[in-house]
Amino acid sequence: MAQSPDILKIAIAGASGRMGHMLIEAVRNDPMCMLAGALDVPSSPGIGNDATGFLGQASGVNIESDVRKGLQNSHVLIDFTRPEGTLAHLKICRELGVKLVIGTTGFTDEQKAEIAEAAKDIAIVMAPNMSVGVNVTLKLLQMAAQAMPTGYDIEIIEAHHRHKVDAPSGTALKMGEVIADAIGRDLKDCAVYERYGHTGERDPSTIGFSTIRGGDIVGDHTVLFAGIGERIEITHKSSSRATYAQGSLRAASFLASKKNGLFDMFDVLSLR
Repeated sequence: MAQSPDILKIAIAGASGRMGHMLIEAVRNDPMCMLAGALDVPSSPGIGNDATGFLGQASGVNIESDVRKGLQNSHVLIDFTRPEGTLAHLKICRELGVKLVIGTTGFTDEQKAEIAEAAKDIAIVMAPNMSVGVNVTLKLLQMAAQAMPTGYDIEIIEAHHRHKVDAPSGTALKMGEVIADAIGRDLKDCAVYERYGHTGERDPSTIGFSTIRGGDIVGDHTVLFAGIGERIEITHKSSSRATYAQGSLRAASFLASKKNGLFDMFDVLSLR
């Protein structure tokens, strides 16, 4: 039977990992998507295996370390790997005209500029968290900050599993950026990431971050607006990476009609 021309052909980076498996399963369960490629590092034991073998199914798509080969039949690459890997994939996506959904975190400003430059040629959605719920939470934080620009101390507390290598999380930093922008501050100037010893009184213009790493916590984020006589806590808790996978597919579908440009989940979800 001929495939519908509307079927979105998706490749997954980090196909042997936990998030890779979640993304592959989500693609396989979506009737409007097709798994067209699977990538992993050359040292991965999954190289050469069928990408859906972990599901007890055969897809005919093998996990490749050759990026060009893995992308040759794909419209979009979804990448939740490491900054260095994502940037290597980015170069080849740009060459091949493959669109890109980036869920990787931990980029430097220079690396973000490199992604923005590539977006002149291909369409990219980049967000530190692809969860629909997290991005609705970001919108709520923006509204709260605009309504309470003074008189409230702002603290961001995040918790993730023991294997997460960057801190604070990209989601926590995005929360800080959204809040700072809403109240006319620059997060680079007002963020406080560490407190130890005699710190003196809290500077009311700062935004504080606290990081917890342990166990198998998927991702918890709480923003505290502490005023005199009251406090507001806005919290999002993830119990499954499936939310990130579903949001990623929405981002991939959003890119189907875009030729180039750099977008985020506010664009995907019409939250501007």
